Amino acid sequence: MSTDHTTYLSRLSELEDCALCPRNCHANRFSSELGYCKSDASFNISSICIHKGEEPPISGRDGICNIFFTHCNLQCIYCQNYQISDITTGTQETRMALDEVICRITRILDKGIRRVGFVSPSHFIPQVKIIIDCIESLGYNPVWVYNTNGYDKVEALQTLEPLVDVYLPDFKYSDPGLARSYSDAPAYPETAKKVLKEMFQQKGSALITNEQGMAESGIIIRHLVLPGEVQNSLGVLDFIEELSPKLHISLMSQYFPTPKVSCHPKLGTTVSRAEYDDVIERMERLGLSNGWIQELSSTSSFRPDFNKEDPFEI
Repeated sequence: MSTDHTTYLSRLSELEDCALCPRNCHANRFSSELGYCKSDASFNISSICIHKGEEPPISGRDGICNIFFTHCNLQCIYCQNYQISDITTGTQETRMALDEVICRITRILDKGIRRVGFVSPSHFIPQVKIIIDCIESLGYNPVWVYNTNGYDKVEALQTLEPLVDVYLPDFKYSDPGLARSYSDAPAYPETAKKVLKEMFQQKGSALITNEQGMAESGIIIRHLVLPGEVQNSLGVLDFIEELSPKLHISLMSQYFPTPKVSCHPKLGTTVSRAEYDDVIERMERLGLSNGWIQELSSTSSFRPDFNKEDPFEI
């Protein structure tokens, strides 16, 4: 396939003064003076692969075609995808030409996969739109999944309303102090609340599925329970219940300490049974009955290795 890249130059023009995410760097990503995320105007993608580890309505039996962007705009010190998300590493060199991106995606879609997910896309929204445009122009019509850390701007999400089918946001923190310490983002709680309200306004509380139980439209909110931080999780659940008790929640226990936090006084361990049970109890008491709860043993699963061609290959 040959793509006329000049056609998309205007789509990337906002990267000359980038304010896509709440960092509001106003960096010129066409220059060497990059912003917080250290990402330029290229397609900075680490991996495009079939992933079978998402929630059942997202990946199902066959999996989803996930596009993993690099250099996350939210630098969580415990991130399980640290090999590609850390802005201090050399992942900036992981660039793909647009033709290669489209070729890899269509190759997976041709295997019968019907979903494409953008992982950590908040600082690459122009590239997301270009990918969607290219794929649909070739006659494909997948379900588009926006898999975000929740540190987005409402204005950016509004431009995605006609494009994105399913939102898969994290809601990491209700505690701004924790957001500051763990993710360098004290405004995260208020930002994420605005994000979830916008997504809710766009999609409502219902998760619309097809006859096979696969999501076609809606929202699934993810929350990773962190060791020693039960109160943070309870605050997250309280807000979701206020927004709508009918929303689908993916409550995750899969936290494991990466090398960066292996000696951290709290993050250096896994979530205890008592901690996880406390969060589940609040979830049940609030009537948040739609969604999924992970087994505590999942801490030994879902550990990607982005040094492999297929990061999730066992």
